[in-house]
Order: sequence, then C-alpha cells, then structure tokens
Amino acid sequence: MRSEMLTSILNDLNGTSAEIEASAVISTDGLVIDSLLPAGMDEDRVGAMSAAMLSLGERTSQELARGELEQVLVKGKDGYILMTHANPESVLTVVAKTNARLGLIFLDVKRAAEAIGKIL
Repeated sequence: MRSEMLTSILNDLNGTSAEIEASAVISTDGLVIDSLLPAGMDEDRVGAMSAAMLSLGERTSQELARGELEQVLVKGKDGYILMTHANPESVLTVVAKTNARLGLIFLDVKRAAEAIGKIL
C-alpha cells in the first residue's frame, strides 16, 4: 500500500508539468524506494548519484555556514536535476528539461516531498 501511495505521488508530480522527465524517492544511502524513470535511465545509478550529491551538498552547506540543506539543484546543458529532502532518511529527485519553469517545479516538488515525508 505504501508503494502504491508513493507511485501515485510520483505520477501526480510527473503529470503536473510536461517539463518533468523523471522522479524518484531515494534513501539517503542511495537505495531507490520508488521511481518513475524513462527507459534507459539506470535506477541504481540515479540512486547512487543522488546520495552522493546530497551528501556533498549537506557538507558544503555546513562548511560554508548556510544552515541545514534544503535542496540541491544541478543545471546541465540538457536540463536540471533537483533533489529535496522528503524526511531525514529520504530524498525526492526530479529530472527536468532545459525549458522547465523552475518556480513551478520547486513548488510542485516541495508539495510532493511533504506528502512523501508523511508516508515514509
């Protein structure tokens, strides 16, 4: 049942914007809890990379006295990767296209992360 609820949240999130290409709920140690990824996107790699970026972001935020980490945003030539804590043990990772309206994506991701945090 929990898995169905997570999948429903990810489906809703991916459906809110055509600019969202993929989403996943990942434990802070890199294990994928649930995901909606396109064919060809390796679930294990997404989990491992998300955990590594999250760890680096947390350390950077602490070392530079920016407070508790809220989000990690990576911008590449072909789009964005956004990671947001759902709770202390999990993160929501979203992959978006280059034309993504980030303000709306941030809002949708925040809402989804809060809903995921309540389930986990």
